[in-house]
Amino acid sequence: MKHQKELWRVILAVSLTVIGVLHFVSWEQFVRIMPPQLPYPKELVYISGFFEILGGIGLLVPPVSRAAAWGLIALFIAVFPANINMAVNNIAIDGIPHNQLLYWLRLPFQAVFIYWAWLYTQPDEVKPRASISPYETEDAK
Repeated sequence: MKHQKELWRVILAVSLTVIGVLHFVSWEQFVRIMPPQLPYPKELVYISGFFEILGGIGLLVPPVSRAAAWGLIALFIAVFPANINMAVNNIAIDGIPHNQLLYWLRLPFQAVFIYWAWLYTQPDEVKPRASISPYETEDAK
C-alpha cells in the first residue's frame, strides 16, 4: 500500500509541476478564467503557477512534503473561484474540451484533489528507525 501511495505522490507532484509551468507558458489561457473581480489576473496566474511548481516539487522532498501538501490544499481552495467562473460563464481554454457540462462536472473534482493532497499531510505509517540515512525506511533495507 505504501508503494502505491508513493506512486500517487509522484503522479500528483509531476502533474502539478507541469500545470504550474503551463501557467507561465500559456498564461493567457488561465487569465481567461480568472473572475473579473480579482485584480492583476496575469500576476495571480503567475503566483498560482509558482506555487503549483513549488508544491509539486515540495511533495517529493521528505522534510517539507507535509507542509507542501497543506500548501497545495490552500492553493486548490484559492483557485476554485476560477473554476467556478469557467463553468458559470462557459469559458473555453485550450486542452479542455469545450463543453459546459464538463466544466460543471469538473468542479467536484477539486474536492478529490484536496483529499489527494490531504493524504500526504498525514505522518508516514512506518515508525522511524535508527538509520544512517534520515530518509531510509524499513522497505528500503
